[in-house]
Amino acid sequence: MIVNRILSLKGRDVATIEPSRTLSEAAKVLAERRIGALLIVDGQRPVSGIISERDIVRAVANHGAKALEEPVSRFMTEKVLTCTGETPIPDVMELMTQQKFRHVPVVEGGRLVGIVSIGDVVKERLEEVEAEATAIKEYIATA
Repeated sequence: MIVNRILSLKGRDVATIEPSRTLSEAAKVLAERRIGALLIVDGQRPVSGIISERDIVRAVANHGAKALEEPVSRFMTEKVLTCTGETPIPDVMELMTQQKFRHVPVVEGGRLVGIVSIGDVVKERLEEVEAEATAIKEYIATA
């Protein structure tokens, strides 16, 4: 299975925010959309950063409530690893596990085309395992 399979099921909508927006605005978007991260887009690169719930909590813990009025660019993760739609799902799982992050943007041809979360990847993998188990049970029943 590849990342495009996940995107075909969940869609390619990506929540983004500009780097000059405040951390408070980012938190509101995350809460309204019930998601864990926003991609930062600056119009020059497909992805210039990512801001997650953890980043916001860390910013408030380290800088107090005043951090909420600071731009997201101050607290975002700038080094964002991406994948393509052709990336195998086990490779994305390994990347997320090794790097300890939960969201991977999907970039193709210099364009942001989607995002996959650890939840998306686990759900897809569980469905794959369940399908394999069903196939094995059917094979055994007919043998």
